[in-house]
Amino acid sequence: MGPAILFCPADRPDRYGKAAERADAVILDLEDAVAPADRAAARDAILGHPLDPARTMVRVNAVGTDDHALDLAAVGRSGYRTIMLAKAEDPSAVQGLGEYAVVALCETALGVLHAAELAGCANVTALMWGAEDLVASLGGSSSRLASGTYRDVARQARSQVLLAAGAHRKAAIDSVYIDIPDLDGLAAEAEDAAASGFAAKAIIHPSQSDVVRGAYRPGQAEADYAAALLAAAANEPGAFRFRGKMIDGPLLKHAELTLRRARQMSS
Repeated sequence: MGPAILFCPADRPDRYGKAAERADAVILDLEDAVAPADRAAARDAILGHPLDPARTMVRVNAVGTDDHALDLAAVGRSGYRTIMLAKAEDPSAVQGLGEYAVVALCETALGVLHAAELAGCANVTALMWGAEDLVASLGGSSSRLASGTYRDVARQARSQVLLAAGAHRKAAIDSVYIDIPDLDGLAAEAEDAAASGFAAKAIIHPSQSDVVRGAYRPGQAEADYAAALLAAAANEPGAFRFRGKMIDGPLLKHAELTLRRARQMSS
């Protein structure tokens, strides 16, 4: 699966097809993107307009809400077996969803603090973090500075979720970039996400798909360097010098990952 994962309001089945065409995977959203009064219709829509289950997940409402059980009942009647759990906080509740592959969305203070325990659940396949809900849960009003960069608390949460996922060998998904026209800002953030180790970035508009893919696709010069470095390493028993730099195991791993991503993005 590629790196651009697109949220689509579940009550807008007219958008399902375009979302699937433009993104690498689709999140059919039964939570924040749908008004409470429209959620029953949204649940009907996910049943009446199926997408490829291998490239689709359903975001369900948080445990403890009235909509949570209704969402699960609808998903249970569908072909989808991957869910994104909004406001994931309780590992035992996540483990109780054992029939599903779960993307745990850490978007509250408690969820971020429990990220490692959530990542350790056997049925969790990935963690994602959410900036705006997190800041709201803290009583704040904005996750970003006027420059567009994240405030320190959001940066800490982002790193904490990434580390928790990595510690348990699970994928990490970076949060959305809500300024849709600012494609340059999105590209910079997606490039950082790719370089830092996020497996994918969630997006909210089809126009963001190609930007994220471009950020994750190694440039030709980067791929050529990685290939040359690995070729040189075949004749070196340990650390060695290559084009003026000291090379050891971690840098070879970086090169291997670069070539793997280049192959995946070109296929």
